[in-house]
Amino acid sequence: MDSDGIVEVKKMNYLDINGIKEIIPHRDPFLFIDYIEDYQAGEYAIGYKVVSKQADFFAGHFPQEPVMPGVLTIEALAQVGAVAILSVPENKGKIAYFAGINKCKFKGKVSPGDKIKLETKIIRQKGPVGVGEAVASVAGKVVASAELMFMVGP
Repeated sequence: MDSDGIVEVKKMNYLDINGIKEIIPHRDPFLFIDYIEDYQAGEYAIGYKVVSKQADFFAGHFPQEPVMPGVLTIEALAQVGAVAILSVPENKGKIAYFAGINKCKFKGKVSPGDKIKLETKIIRQKGPVGVGEAVASVAGKVVASAELMFMVGP
């Protein structure tokens, strides 16, 4: 609320799959975001992935109890972070490469049919190198978190 008592409503920036593809270079079968609910260029992005029962990785991980590999959950978080970084005008057409993963924790599993909420906030950036704080959750329960380091390149 401002000094005049007016409540400011924040407009959300939504991206469908086509909007995502305009920003990041990932494509099937390695695109792990269905849509972006909200983002602010250079600051954060919040996306979602509905995990298909037909995903190829479930055939071998694990046939008796299908679980999405944790590293793919981290990749999905990185892709959401890439939307935030690559939506900055000077980064248009570039690639955000993984530079490191710190403080990674897996706290739950992702199963077929789950809808993963993917949140990545850019906490530091100097030149082309930066760090994102990332959290993945299913039905309000954190399933993975990490600090993701990136480097923006051509």
